[in-house]
Amino acid sequence: MEYTVGSIAPIFLAPVIAFVINAFFGRKLPRQGDWLATLSIFISFIFSARIFGDFVFGKFATDYYIHKVFTWFDLSYGTQIWKVDMGIYIDNMAAIMLLMVSGVATLIHLFSTWYMDHDEKHGRFFVFLPLFTSAMLGLVLSDNLFSMFIFWEIMGFCSYSLIGIYVKKEKAGDASLKAFMTTRVGDVFLLLGIVAIWMVLGSVAYVDIYAAIAEGKFTGLSVLGISFATFSALCIFLGAMGKSAQFPLQVWLPDAMMGPTPGSALIHAATMVTAGVWVSLRMYPLMVLGDITWFIAVIGAITAFGAATIATVQTDIKAVLAYSTLSQLGYMILGVGVGSYNAAFMHVITHAMFKACLFLSAGSIIHSVHEQEMPKLGGLRKYLPYTHFAMMCCTLAIAGIPFFSGFVSKDRILGDALYYGFMAGQNPLLAIVPILGFAGAGLTAFYMFRMMFLTFYGENKAHHDDHGHGHGHHGNHGHGHEIHHEHLDARQNVPLLILSVFTLGFWFCGTLTGQGFGKVFGGKTEWFKILVEAPKVEKFVNSPREAFGKVDLKPEAYHEKAHYHHQTGYAGPNPDEHKLHSAHTIGAIASIIIAFSGVFLAFLMYIKGSVKPWASKFPGFTKVLQNKYYFDDFYIDVLIKKGLLGLNRALSWFDMGVYDRFAVDGWATVNRWLFKASKWFDNVVVDAIGVDGTGVAVNLFNLVLRIVQSGKIQFYFIMLIMVLASYIWSLNI
Repeated sequence: MEYTVGSIAPIFLAPVIAFVINAFFGRKLPRQGDWLATLSIFISFIFSARIFGDFVFGKFATDYYIHKVFTWFDLSYGTQIWKVDMGIYIDNMAAIMLLMVSGVATLIHLFSTWYMDHDEKHGRFFVFLPLFTSAMLGLVLSDNLFSMFIFWEIMGFCSYSLIGIYVKKEKAGDASLKAFMTTRVGDVFLLLGIVAIWMVLGSVAYVDIYAAIAEGKFTGLSVLGISFATFSALCIFLGAMGKSAQFPLQVWLPDAMMGPTPGSALIHAATMVTAGVWVSLRMYPLMVLGDITWFIAVIGAITAFGAATIATVQTDIKAVLAYSTLSQLGYMILGVGVGSYNAAFMHVITHAMFKACLFLSAGSIIHSVHEQEMPKLGGLRKYLPYTHFAMMCCTLAIAGIPFFSGFVSKDRILGDALYYGFMAGQNPLLAIVPILGFAGAGLTAFYMFRMMFLTFYGENKAHHDDHGHGHGHHGNHGHGHEIHHEHLDARQNVPLLILSVFTLGFWFCGTLTGQGFGKVFGGKTEWFKILVEAPKVEKFVNSPREAFGKVDLKPEAYHEKAHYHHQTGYAGPNPDEHKLHSAHTIGAIASIIIAFSGVFLAFLMYIKGSVKPWASKFPGFTKVLQNKYYFDDFYIDVLIKKGLLGLNRALSWFDMGVYDRFAVDGWATVNRWLFKASKWFDNVVVDAIGVDGTGVAVNLFNLVLRIVQSGKIQFYFIMLIMVLASYIWSLNI
């Protein structure tokens, strides 16, 4: 297809139109417009699928891309150039991402039409949900950091609105503010990085940044004593840390559970949190040039492990999934840091599939049972068989069990991390990266099967607890009630079952195992590994730009076909094919052993009961985990109350005691003195001397003239005699 406004704009505009219609007329539409929101996202999916087909099924070369621009505004005058172009940049990675975002969002919208039935916020929810999705689609389509930042902020607004949608609940309002303000910390740095690049290059388009790196335009530049590349890369990554909830800005994401569960699914799977990983991947060449990849890897490893430890003690099913999202985002960022570019992006896609399904499954449980505390559940597999099947597939995937997608993507990240930490000749201290990565993988298998065993196995407690309370899907409390058996429903179960199908690994790697054994699809090579690779910046020097509406350039004109043996999936330092292969083999074996060990430990604890949960064995550490390593306490009690509020009081004292007293009130005193001085000057100098004095002088001069000019000859004769006498007298002297 030709990539023009007509073929690209509907991807972004369809959900925007649904947002506008639902915002103004939603109450008058049938079902408050939820069908319109769902239809709009499905339209985006159809157009995205056409792009996916062009890029993935061989119409274009592996490294082909579409870059089309239009002038947004032009304020240039004379030699002063002030022109801003906007456009689209679509490559294989964008094509895959568009399909994932629109596809997962369509299923979430469809599920939401069932979940939000009879909810008081039904209409409002379907106002923000399509806008949220459109912002993520716009971010993926953007060809520059500026337009990306616009959509980035729209997503921040939508997340704030969805998290705090139940305005009567104080905790929901607090959670939405917490999410909004925490992500703003990263956004400030992101904007600073964008402005810095603009000041140097005069452009923030991806292709211009890549070309500038290839041409060495960042070389020799510095900011605040550090290289410009390091400064700008660090600023952009700090923005990604906020959006993707990386340590130490991770505190907002668990509280985001206060919104409706489908909204949580959209935030945690297809939008918002993956935006930070997306920007990190797009700006990967700058991260390498700035030499901050080691920092990225360490941050990702800490986040992956730390969140996994907290998840092991959570009792709320949504809280477990929230911390699992934090942990998996850590693996994605870890992958970016160690150079596992292909696998990091693959984990974005695989995680979106199984995490969306996990959250929708949790929503199905909460909606059906009106309870989300796992110790109060149990035995639900016979009541909710479809939900159990879907959730089990996703749990196997996220736990890293072979044949499932999570094993393929996460195993490759860990293999590259193993090479990066032990074999690439880097700093020996970086060995902490794979150690934390593998430890987090074992904990992931443990806490996910802990969730499954507590929820679906053992004795059912939900409908026996006549006096207990549970959280309904509105977040309200309700009495326990009899659970009805689940029936296949197009809106409740079908989205879960579709997503569960894509938890199988062969969809992404072409083999059953992910290691080259058990090929499917006729033994085709791994399409994902072939199509996605880190940008080669040299190819973007003098890169072509096209205007919307023009015929697309042919890929053969300036691109060559890529072959499987050219793709390793690793973009990190010191690549060594033999050592990489060894690291992946060792990593795969270790991953399998660690994953099954975590599952077996959870089985012994929560099914057999032969091993006591470690909460009773390590009460001190358990308390630390239950308090989330006291990050909230530190931020609120120390950083905010004693730090920022103290600073606020100091600024308030300066404002009231110094600025107001001297600059404002003091200026009033100065004004009064100036008024008195000017009044005296006006009365004495201007009026008395300047005005009245002039009149007196004129009158006096007039009197003299009247005397001198009397017109009497005798007076003139006398004056003549006096003058002559004076002259003679002066001569005698």
